[in-house]
Amino acid sequence: MNEDLLCIAGDIVARARTLGADEADAYLLSGVESTITVRKGEIEKLFEAGSRGVSIRVIKDKRTAVCTTTDFTPKALDEMVRTAVDLARISEPDEFAGLPAKEDLATDMGAGLQLYDETIESLTVDEMKDIVLRAERAAFDFDSRITNSEGAEFGAERGQLVLANSLGFAGSYPYTAASFSVSVIADEPDGKKQSDYWFSAERMFHRLQSPEDVGRKAAARVVRKLGGRKIPTCEVPVVWDPAMTAGLLGAVAGAASGEALFKRSTFLADLEGQQALSPLVSIVDDPTLPGQIAARPFDGEGVRARRNVIVDAGAFKQFLFDSYYARRTGRRTTGSASRAGDSIGVGGGNRIWQPGTSDPAEIIAGVANGLYLTEMMGFGINQTTGDFSRGAAGLWIENGELAYPVVEINVSGNLKDMLRDIDAVGNDLQWFAASAAPTIRMSRMMVSGL
Repeated sequence: MNEDLLCIAGDIVARARTLGADEADAYLLSGVESTITVRKGEIEKLFEAGSRGVSIRVIKDKRTAVCTTTDFTPKALDEMVRTAVDLARISEPDEFAGLPAKEDLATDMGAGLQLYDETIESLTVDEMKDIVLRAERAAFDFDSRITNSEGAEFGAERGQLVLANSLGFAGSYPYTAASFSVSVIADEPDGKKQSDYWFSAERMFHRLQSPEDVGRKAAARVVRKLGGRKIPTCEVPVVWDPAMTAGLLGAVAGAASGEALFKRSTFLADLEGQQALSPLVSIVDDPTLPGQIAARPFDGEGVRARRNVIVDAGAFKQFLFDSYYARRTGRRTTGSASRAGDSIGVGGGNRIWQPGTSDPAEIIAGVANGLYLTEMMGFGINQTTGDFSRGAAGLWIENGELAYPVVEINVSGNLKDMLRDIDAVGNDLQWFAASAAPTIRMSRMMVSGL
């Protein structure tokens, strides 16, 4: 299949050049996805579906067009190429349009990256069913107050990615991924319900958490929410659970996009090269980590993958770029192009908030009164200004110990201040799909309650 797809990609690019394109690249994905969902021990959904698609980007006289199709017949592919070339001729010119520089393209196809797991390919329905049933059963067995389930789901995917361009690049790599989750409901004494979940997602099957661990984690998360209290508004230290830190990591990575820099839509715009964050903070984007979900030998334009340091001991080092926004800002691509269908932009690899040296229990013990943040709701982040305001829930800290759950609160601040106010980073790095993060503590945040 790999050679066939490479031939198709090469033929598409050659056809575009024959029809008058100055430059062109073709991006193909072909794969199979399987999903099984159970609820209270019964299968609710089971399907397996194959899919494939191809997109072509054509540049003609600095005018760009992108077209896609899922029809791989010669007629459909030829029509796609013709349409792309015709559209490019009438598109608005852009002096920065073009493929990446040839010297930036990958030559190593990532033989050591552990991108494909044959165990995932060979998973049977019975094996997937067993995993989710065990996870759900472990959640129910954890505590009698867990009375219902919102379901447990296992998903697996496998496939091949192919990219070819008119600069002579032709590359491909296989991929697999598997994940499963369980969501359960617990009863309050007054009859109100609380729900929570947990999941595990990996490229390699053997790295998945055990079904029992995932089920018990989901159960523990929902049980600790029971008996939640409201609290008065206050400014206190906030300890972030690793899952919450991973969400914050996503916000920082989004603000470190070269596209955001060009559009001046990032609070980091004028902070490059400065000590903008706490010296305890270091963040990297690394698609070269073997076996991790976002590992890859090249980006969405064929540029070789590389480790990029975003923050080093509090110093904001660099933005991430694809070739277009690199040219627009006078920079060089960082191998961070992301591609999906007809969309090409700045993305990333595996994002890691580097762990510190503090034990999480010691981080909590250092707080007389404060919040242990375990859940956030809503989308209250202004990437341009850094203003941050999210609905939240968690556990109140009293005299260095987790005392009781708190609900119906809001945590707010400005990301510039929040990131400077980090005074502890845990040694408990945890992976959440393509992001890894530890416990952190901010010396002060506004917590709005009653």
